[in-house]
Amino acid sequence: MTNIYLLLLFNDYQVTTVFMLDIFHSSSKLLKEFNRHTDSVYSIDYSIFDDCQFICSGSSDHKVYVWNLENSGLIQSFKHSDWVYCVKFSPYHYRTRGCNVICSSSFDNTIRFWDIKNNQQLQIFNKHTDSVYSIKLSQFNGGRYLCSGSGDETIRLWDVKTSKSLHVFNGHTSSVWSVDFSPLQSNNKSNSIGVVGGSGYTICSGSFDTTIRIWDIETAKQVVVFKGHENALKSVLYGSNEIGNIGGANTILSGSDDKSIRLWDIRSGQQIQIFKGHTHYVYAVEYSPFTVDSCEVGGSGVICSGSLDGTIRFWDIRSNKSELHIFEGKNGEIYCLKFLKCKKKEQKRKIYCNRYCINLCYGSRDGSICIWG
Repeated sequence: MTNIYLLLLFNDYQVTTVFMLDIFHSSSKLLKEFNRHTDSVYSIDYSIFDDCQFICSGSSDHKVYVWNLENSGLIQSFKHSDWVYCVKFSPYHYRTRGCNVICSSSFDNTIRFWDIKNNQQLQIFNKHTDSVYSIKLSQFNGGRYLCSGSGDETIRLWDVKTSKSLHVFNGHTSSVWSVDFSPLQSNNKSNSIGVVGGSGYTICSGSFDTTIRIWDIETAKQVVVFKGHENALKSVLYGSNEIGNIGGANTILSGSDDKSIRLWDIRSGQQIQIFKGHTHYVYAVEYSPFTVDSCEVGGSGVICSGSLDGTIRFWDIRSNKSELHIFEGKNGEIYCLKFLKCKKKEQKRKIYCNRYCINLCYGSRDGSICIWG
């Protein structure tokens, strides 16, 4: 595991794993490449089911693919009638029914749930009147709730259990390309939104109207509007409660067609940082698991962005300096990113242990999916 640095906390009798960016950058190589898609890959997700690791992908070739990460085998495929913009594994179906399910959204205006094992469609959400660009399943309540952003300029909140549309959020004046749920609240024991709301959870959305908006789930009202980007938003993402050194869930990260990445403070409603260096649209942003300082525990301080300029760039959010590292994508334009915290398997026993490694997965315009680590 060349990309891991181990730091011992003797006073707590624990070993904390710290992932060093410099080590990953210098030692990583192409591990796997998947080439079944015939057009741009817009979305990737990762999950572990029954001790096996999988990724799923969605593409403008209308296909959703499911892959076994260990042997690179294609497990299953599903098809929309138009471009697929977003794919997610459904934790709710696995938790409540023990079945492995993928959720996908498409230019055909629908959100569909697919049973991987039985190769069949389970549910369809079809209330949107235009393309569904983004979907996100809730971390709270076991993934029971889904939010979606659409070309019809709305965000919808859905109950996966009942297949009902619970709320419609209106306010954007152009297509909504990206949505996200606020993270789990450590002080909320139930982490449930009850019937509809009431636990302080929110949704953020990024739109072609150049704004980022935050919505209260319970009241369906707009709470905050962030203005500053000069072109369409392509990616918005809440921080995590685990990222303590950057304000955790009080931050939103965004990427835009104005070629910039920006960090926003929810409490003040202000922009914290702006990162410039990409020469084309920024389609994907992620909070990375890496750190630049081996003494840091509890937060990484490093963000990552993918662009149509064909590069993946790493940035230190505490600094106004230029990017930490530039990673040249193998196959040109980058549409999506995903960090995979992969379990290491003991070769003799063929079982997974509690050791992890970090791999970087991205999708490109030529339909390829590459994994580096």
